[in-house]
Amino acid sequence: MYINRPQRPQETPLSISIDYYFTPQSPWTYLGHARLVRMAGAAGAAVRVLPVDFGKVFPVSGGLPLGQRAPQRQAYRLVELQRFSEHLQMPLNRQPKFFPVGGDPAARLITAVDQQDGSAAALALAGAIFRAVWVEERDIASDEVLAGILQAAGGDPARLAQSKTPEIQQRYEANTQQAIDAGVFGAPSYVVDGEIFWGQDRLDYLERRLARG
Repeated sequence: MYINRPQRPQETPLSISIDYYFTPQSPWTYLGHARLVRMAGAAGAAVRVLPVDFGKVFPVSGGLPLGQRAPQRQAYRLVELQRFSEHLQMPLNRQPKFFPVGGDPAARLITAVDQQDGSAAALALAGAIFRAVWVEERDIASDEVLAGILQAAGGDPARLAQSKTPEIQQRYEANTQQAIDAGVFGAPSYVVDGEIFWGQDRLDYLERRLARG
């Protein structure tokens, strides 16, 4: 005898979460950003947008700011930037007009947008800021420039003022401490369940990790 049994509801798969640690003035973050966003979307992975003050990460992780690195390391960095720019077919000025540049104002703005408007809006704004440094040669430490980028991205102009509040500064500092606690030492770093993938040239490994679920 046939018994009509109720069907079990389909279970919604758990979303994988990627902790995305970066600094807005990093060319390597720029080179990997669009690929990360596409990859996360294809895998159904959530991205936690975590701008970090690497000026506080380097002293506890053995890193050095670019200007303090040995000349041969600085020279090779320029070679690698050219290689990746050509390989990825992404425009990049290896020595833009406004670099080095302070990244804290842009990092706080991304943080404010993430808090108020969500990760998708924060990722879109971050991509525009990276491009502003490395393609458009704009000064992302300038409030006027940041306001223009925010407006072009369709963001709420109020976010710039909100980015200067103690609450956002505290969250930025918390992101930085979280990066240190996670063992992060360079930008960009992508962390899944405690496993670190450092650098945009490790995105293939991250993609395979996401495929495993």
